[in-house]
Amino acid sequence: MEIINFDKRNSLVSQFMMELRGVNIQSDTMRFRRNLARIGEIMAYEISQRLNYTAVDTTTPLGTAQCHTIADSVVLATILRAGIPFHEGFLNYFDNAENAFVSAYRKYKPGSDIFDIHIEYIASPRITGKTVIIADPMLATGSSMELAYQALLTKGKPACLHLAAVIASQQAIDMVQKHFPDNTTVWVGAIDPSLNPHSYIVPGLGDAGDLAYGDKE
Repeated sequence: MEIINFDKRNSLVSQFMMELRGVNIQSDTMRFRRNLARIGEIMAYEISQRLNYTAVDTTTPLGTAQCHTIADSVVLATILRAGIPFHEGFLNYFDNAENAFVSAYRKYKPGSDIFDIHIEYIASPRITGKTVIIADPMLATGSSMELAYQALLTKGKPACLHLAAVIASQQAIDMVQKHFPDNTTVWVGAIDPSLNPHSYIVPGLGDAGDLAYGDKE
């Protein structure tokens, strides 16, 4: 398994990460959503270099040019709701990709920080033999990502798997390395050291879903 941490090198991701984390900037919800999408676009470009391509002859006004087009079937999957703008960034680049959506949420036990992850909805094409990209901006414990993957496996077995996150905890990275197949590549904007008692990433950025779409009851 390969872990690609964009925080280890300077790029535009560094700028967008600073804006996503900053309390004085992230209050602009439109900008927050756009920065999630921008990081998705950059990761989509990086992942595109790992795909297989086919040469095609393309007719121009002055002749014929040999070009290359993606040969792999790509499925973009995300976990509702925080994943939607991040997912859109990938979809902006993978124009012809199929799409999958999984709902996952934390159900806390009354009066405690203990919770279970519940999956209630999945909409997905068949994924057998395809390249699957699962995009979820916050990889905190890794449990939502694992359950989403297990739900997607009811639609077949992918040929290649990419997990994309804006911020992950080290605990989640350790969990992914233990529970996901060897042909998985993890793309992450930054890996933060810890979780707080409520299982939010520290220093993280807060609740990505609330920051993108408003507080929930």
